[in-house]
Amino acid sequence: MGVVSARGPQVVLETERLLLRPWRVEEAVVQRALWAERDPRVPPHRRLDEAGRPTTDEIEAWIRGGSRAGLGLLAAQRRREGDVIGYCGLVDGAVGPHEPELAYELLRRAWGAGYATEAAGAVVGWARESGYRRLWSTVRDWNTASLRVLAKTGFVPSGRVEADAVHGDSVFLVRDL
Repeated sequence: MGVVSARGPQVVLETERLLLRPWRVEEAVVQRALWAERDPRVPPHRRLDEAGRPTTDEIEAWIRGGSRAGLGLLAAQRRREGDVIGYCGLVDGAVGPHEPELAYELLRRAWGAGYATEAAGAVVGWARESGYRRLWSTVRDWNTASLRVLAKTGFVPSGRVEADAVHGDSVFLVRDL
């Protein structure tokens, strides 16, 4: 996995190519770009709306608000290039706070280079070292790239599927630690 360090309540993870760390306010433009790039099959509340919301100012406010220690989406920064290409981390999931959900998303320009698998592996390793016993992840059935990332990091289908004829079924995957 690499180096794990805790700076106050914040987690910082290092891999060969990535630094996973708390977001900086000036990186709100990266989060907004993620919102803008989302597949049109993603439900509307997770895409920019007709008024262009969330705005960069709104995202800056979210970043200032922070997250609980150990939970939250860490900025995925390429170590050599220094640019932020997305996020990876743990969020409260459908099961509860003791079994969080792994979440990640990368800018399209970073797809296909193994960054999502590398980041997810680091977060899974940190979760194991932190005492979590199980992680979940939810992905739309049409998102084959994310399904591959999750399989590479040890997630398996749980058997739970939430049907959604409009946006694609949500498949719940699980990984025992």
